[in-house]
Amino acid sequence: MQIKSGYVAIIGLPNAGKSTLMNALLGEKISIVTNKPQTTRKKILGILSSDQYQIIFLDTPGILDPEYLLQEKMLDYVEVSVRDADIILFILDISEDSTGDRTFNNKSVDRILNKSKKNKILVINKIDISNQKIVDDVLKKFSAKNIFDKIIPVSASLGYNTESVIRDILEYLPEHPKYYPEDELSDANERFFVSEIIREKIFEQFRDEIPYSTEVLIEEFKERTNGKDFIRAIIVVEKESQKPIIIGDNGSSIKKLGKVARESVEKFLGKEVFLELFVKVRDKWRSNPKLLKNFGYSAEDE
Repeated sequence: MQIKSGYVAIIGLPNAGKSTLMNALLGEKISIVTNKPQTTRKKILGILSSDQYQIIFLDTPGILDPEYLLQEKMLDYVEVSVRDADIILFILDISEDSTGDRTFNNKSVDRILNKSKKNKILVINKIDISNQKIVDDVLKKFSAKNIFDKIIPVSASLGYNTESVIRDILEYLPEHPKYYPEDELSDANERFFVSEIIREKIFEQFRDEIPYSTEVLIEEFKERTNGKDFIRAIIVVEKESQKPIIIGDNGSSIKKLGKVARESVEKFLGKEVFLELFVKVRDKWRSNPKLLKNFGYSAEDE
């Protein structure tokens, strides 16, 4: 029996539903999801295995025109993922772009798609909150353009028609032995997922620039056979003025953040944890090459 195995890069504009789609395809939540754009900052690998195949999804940051160094690094993750992938899965949020023109007139989108000769699948997402005629018009429009090998309408949040995505991926997936053990869901470690969960809760709890100016570093992670695991996390902010916002009056905000983050971490790990959160200022870290490298933003090394 021939095994199919390969890499699928999930790309699209910010907030198009890339992480939601990957979670739906895997049947597990491994990518954080919020209603704010630019939640995903790094390439996140998710593995779907069966007896006949192994699909390795690469969830990527939203494609944008970078305004500072961190965003340049985020775009690097997209380009490296596209380069390394066997198949490109492009997500169009039809609820925000009813014609597709805004998405495909984006210079970065155009460059990335035109540069790649890989098989491309267009996933029209959020059809549950769009008009059927709009969906049909976009289907006809992009079928005529011959940019994509397949076009699939889905609702990632509802899991609607996601089986068609798997079926069409398998049509183009190369024959190859499995890259990872069948029981692996990702190549990332628990520290990474815990930091992402805390960052997700920051996006949910805080507004404006605060979520985008924060990074979460796991300083200590002690597993204990007797008692709760111990986790100490550092929330890095860019300005001194942001620190009291994260902490809140008498520590109210960071206590609330710690409670909801701990509950989600415990659910993810399947065990009780003691979570300590601290806030540190690293001036303009999003534009500092050394700090970004220390924080793990290096697409080529992933």
